[in-house]
Amino acid sequence: MTAVDTNILVYAHRRESRAHRAASQVLRKLAEGSRPWAIPWPCCYEFLSIVTNRRIWKDAATPPEHAWRQLRAWIDSPSNRLLGETDGFLEVFGELCQRPKVRGPVVHDARVAALCLVHGAEVLLTRDRDFWIFPELPTRDPLKVV
Repeated sequence: MTAVDTNILVYAHRRESRAHRAASQVLRKLAEGSRPWAIPWPCCYEFLSIVTNRRIWKDAATPPEHAWRQLRAWIDSPSNRLLGETDGFLEVFGELCQRPKVRGPVVHDARVAALCLVHGAEVLLTRDRDFWIFPELPTRDPLKVV
């Protein structure tokens, strides 16, 4: 199963992003495919928070109803799974949070990593470099040109 981080969702949604086209294609391929893919619940909340934030986008913030429709479209993909806390999460999250560099905003990344690990994600698609702290979770930047 492939999991998707918030930044890929934001790029796929925000048309003015230089990465929009590539990210949109990545999400479309996942959503229309038959292989299971996932969005961790914290990434859903963070996506809505970012794209509707007027401090980030000024007058061009996404209206909440549009952001919700976009998120629902991804969630409603038959091959999508939402990753939430379950048995075993607390132990994995606790172990990740005790690493030396896990402080402040990186705690959020530890939560996302723990959810992916507990649910057996094979890879997390992200552009966030902080995930190197969690080598047991393979990451891939799907927008990087090789």
